[in-house]
Amino acid sequence: MVKRSSVQGPWRRNGQTFRAVSLVARGILAAVWGWAGQAKIQDPEASAEAVRVYRILPEAQAALAGHGIPALELALAAMLLAGLRTRLAAGLSATLLAAFLAAIAQAWARGLSIDCGCFGQGGGVDASDTHYLQDILRDVGLLLLSAWLLKRPASGFSLDPATP
Repeated sequence: MVKRSSVQGPWRRNGQTFRAVSLVARGILAAVWGWAGQAKIQDPEASAEAVRVYRILPEAQAALAGHGIPALELALAAMLLAGLRTRLAAGLSATLLAAFLAAIAQAWARGLSIDCGCFGQGGGVDASDTHYLQDILRDVGLLLLSAWLLKRPASGFSLDPATP
């Protein structure tokens, strides 16, 4: 008969390590969404132009998205920072990141020379100034943090009810 180890490793201590990782994930995502939203909301026309250059949406929808995305990013930052409805915020974060990843990948595949506009200003750039791979890798990393929070939303310093 094989006996399970009764050693309490760092991953088994009442979930403390998982909760710490979730707290760090919340902090990183909140900082990124806050930075991105703040940079874009200061210049809504530049934000709308950053959406237009992807050439995915019709003009009216591009302008609406360019003005709405910063508000959504700031709301996500606030929710994640406060630990309020963390699983919902993580799901919205993952959805937004997946959309950004698809937009960047299609721009790269179509040979568009644009700056992603992720942290304000965006638009057409010289082909040598594109950073598609870097943008994709960053967003994949953030998507992984969002996925972690979908699975393990409980963390310290959170307004969400404590989970057992």
